[in-house]
Amino acid sequence: MKRMKNKILAILMAVILLGTSLGSIILPDQAFSDSERRGLAQFPQLSLKNLGNGSFMSLFEKYTLDQFPLRDSLRGVKAAVALRIFGQEDNNQLYEEDGYLVSMEYPGDKASFERAAQRFTNVYEMYLKDSDTKVYLSVIPDKNYFMAEKSGHLSMDYASLVGGMTESLSYMEYIDIMDSLSIEDYYLTDSHWKQTALPETADVLASAMGQSLSLSYEMVTLEHPFYGVYYGQFALPVEPDILTYLTNPIVEQLVVYDHQNQKEIPVYDMEKAQGKDPYELFLGGPLSLVTLENPNCDNGKELIIFRDSFGSSIAPLLAEAYSKVTLVDIRYMQPAMLGEYMDFENQDVLFLYSTSLLNNSSTLK
Repeated sequence: MKRMKNKILAILMAVILLGTSLGSIILPDQAFSDSERRGLAQFPQLSLKNLGNGSFMSLFEKYTLDQFPLRDSLRGVKAAVALRIFGQEDNNQLYEEDGYLVSMEYPGDKASFERAAQRFTNVYEMYLKDSDTKVYLSVIPDKNYFMAEKSGHLSMDYASLVGGMTESLSYMEYIDIMDSLSIEDYYLTDSHWKQTALPETADVLASAMGQSLSLSYEMVTLEHPFYGVYYGQFALPVEPDILTYLTNPIVEQLVVYDHQNQKEIPVYDMEKAQGKDPYELFLGGPLSLVTLENPNCDNGKELIIFRDSFGSSIAPLLAEAYSKVTLVDIRYMQPAMLGEYMDFENQDVLFLYSTSLLNNSSTLK
């Protein structure tokens, strides 16, 4: 009986190995994982160099893991076993609390904060130091800021982060927006804040810069569900979000220009709202240089926002107070090129960045 059982197990293992091997050969390689929102490893180029230094096998291992048949299903099984059976607290550095998927942003990387501050200082020294601009800094908390203590998870020292940034960037006036936000202001399945929750935060920023907003908007909700970036990474089914945006006659008449692709774009891109990352609905997503011109404002004032992806959804609300708003993303644009597109004179300049970006600042140029 025992011998028969061993034979059956051996046959099953052989079938599984043969099946996955044949699947790997027959099925075409996938270039992108929709669930994880990332490109997948492709078969590495074979050369004497990468064979000699051992990099070929390392790249080949990543390739086989990324292209494994039924990969998404197996990721789900792994997550269910880890969380539901073994009681693991997180999966892929994500945990679920009160229906929210939260990235365990820990530990705080002091070197990364210092690097971000140095990149901002480079911009200041290059363009702002000898100008008559007013320069501000504001930090957007990630979801772990609100949920870590309640859920018992580790978190970075946010007070130390802000203190270190303001000390390094003492020439900037710090605008504290953390008290204007709560976990309810963020999507369940995504890292970003909801635009519909931002009028108060926009008002805090505008007031600190000497401007005022009407805070009168109409809410528009899209029909299809929104599966944020954490949904696929978590690998287990959770309730999706809904995607909603704010509009009014001022927002509707904003003239938005994408300098990266040299074309006019809508404030809210409905085509991208149905794409791989629906958050790109807001001002076309990750673009290096975007301007918003407000024909309903004749005060001649301009706001320049150095930003990450969070800035896309709050900029249309701030645009009411300015004749022009310029969004700059130095993850995609060398600061040395900015002088070709703008002059820095008599503007409000806001460095608006999330703690997640500051803790992973290697993308800043």
